[in-house]
Amino acid sequence: MLVGAEAEILLQQATRKRLEKFAQLRGKIVPTGEFWDVVVITALDKKQEIAYQQQLSEKLKRKELPLGVHYHVFVDPPGPKLGNGGSTLHVLQCLEEHYGDKWDSLTVILIHSGGYSQRLPNASALGKIFTALPFGDPVYQMLDLKLAMYIDFPIQMNPGVLITCADDIELYNIGESDFIRFDQPGFTALAHPSSLTIGMTHGVFVLEPSSHLTEKRQLEYRSCNRFLHKPSIESMHQSGAVCLMSQSSPSEGMGDSTLNSEFVYTDSLFYIDHATSKLLLTLYKQIGKLCCEIDAYGDFLQALGPGATLDYVKNIENVSKEESCLVEIREKIFRLLKGLPLNVILLNNSKFYHIGTTHEYLFHLTSDRKLQCEMGLLPTIFSICPKSAEDLEKSACIIHSILSPMSCVAQGSLVEYSRLGSEVSVGTNSIISGCCIDTKAHIPPNTFITTLSMRIDGELMYASMVFGIEDNLKKNVTKLSDVHLLHYFGVNLGECLELWGLRVSDQLFSGHKSALGLWTVRIFPVCSTLSDSVEVSLRILNSVKNMSPFQLGGLKLLSVEEMLCYKDIEDMLKFRQQLYEEITLQRLKQKSDL
Repeated sequence: MLVGAEAEILLQQATRKRLEKFAQLRGKIVPTGEFWDVVVITALDKKQEIAYQQQLSEKLKRKELPLGVHYHVFVDPPGPKLGNGGSTLHVLQCLEEHYGDKWDSLTVILIHSGGYSQRLPNASALGKIFTALPFGDPVYQMLDLKLAMYIDFPIQMNPGVLITCADDIELYNIGESDFIRFDQPGFTALAHPSSLTIGMTHGVFVLEPSSHLTEKRQLEYRSCNRFLHKPSIESMHQSGAVCLMSQSSPSEGMGDSTLNSEFVYTDSLFYIDHATSKLLLTLYKQIGKLCCEIDAYGDFLQALGPGATLDYVKNIENVSKEESCLVEIREKIFRLLKGLPLNVILLNNSKFYHIGTTHEYLFHLTSDRKLQCEMGLLPTIFSICPKSAEDLEKSACIIHSILSPMSCVAQGSLVEYSRLGSEVSVGTNSIISGCCIDTKAHIPPNTFITTLSMRIDGELMYASMVFGIEDNLKKNVTKLSDVHLLHYFGVNLGECLELWGLRVSDQLFSGHKSALGLWTVRIFPVCSTLSDSVEVSLRILNSVKNMSPFQLGGLKLLSVEEMLCYKDIEDMLKFRQQLYEEITLQRLKQKSDL
């Protein structure tokens, strides 16, 4: 059995090998059968679909992706949110409509990226799947990383659909002669050893007893008795999901480094064979129109395995919005899938990383030394910085940006797709995205700021959203009198509005009047230039920090919700392209000066 440092080294080597293999395919036509036949990205609405299509086109034009592959963006139908389960059903219908009888011979990867990214707002406008990462040439985005990490899957996969999400990273090592095979009927899921605490926020597999006792391998194929969705620690113990280190499992250095004597196997991605895809599609056609959110993990996987029961269908603890038809739909899914196998592939030397929140994003890309070693992450990538990479603050991260010589970025902060002037300093633990700051400015610690280009009545305008890293953009209240329960940079929103000279009223919020929150409050001024929008939004922030008045009355104000409705994707990508050309030019000049 592998232990400690040896397992970690093998994990690093396996990761680098997959990245190198993918790098060789970028911009080249891939022979049939050696890569995915179809790559699907989901979008929540028409605006998001257009944004994803444009970015895909740009990546293909720059030869950043393998060619000869069918890339699609499928948008959810208008109406209530479908969730990633409902979106999966809709994609199956889109595939059948697009490919007809041919879709039963295709290997498909489906990446769920349809959401407003309220916990990581720098991805709200252009999507989590296009989030930049600090490595690669050209710079890798989450889409590139997903395709790289699963590069060995298609050749070992029967026709069907592999389902994954846009904001997680799976790294793994298996034996030299081993393969991860997706060739069984029903569902097949990857499983990672994790602490019981991690298990509480993920799906957990209750495995069937193994028919033979052998030394633990890095890769094992097992059957699952039942699947638990975000269970309590007590539930994990009662159901038999908890494994003991001494009898069956990864030792130190394998899997989750936080493991103690007890651990569970948690979920990441899963595969459904073509016959199962058709079953689900038939159900979707029978339902007609979904009126509630379906979870691909909680609502599909909990129906599987011999130990599955109907108990979960009425459990709404983990449901973001309770709908009257949810129980009925869950019961239909259960009856359809009951009896189907849930095959589990145990990856005993693997890591699962989630980067869907500002905290996770900052930690993993600036401070997580293990991930940096495993993937070769750098403190600066494709940027012009005031100092050499060796002298940069070791836990700051600069991606695709231009920083003037006298600018300063503190530890734990990330700057992406931005231009910072000579008198700009960024405090610790902050995110600066898509900004142009050319006047003297100090960004306080724990600040998030991103600028959006917008097209309003045919005119190009800009607005910058600025929040605290700790701000909860998903929290809502239902009454105007409860606005004080919302907090902006630690100060109750009612006090902030007084400082800004704004009156609490229905007109202060966009969207549904029963969902009042930081996402829908109209506090960000519309400006005519990129730099002006950042400057005025920072004045909003400083007024709260210093508890000093800053009048917003008379300015055209938008909520984040409205900013996204008006977003001008072409102009945002144009700004990135301008940075790209200038960085390329300066790098060539630096080389010629050597």
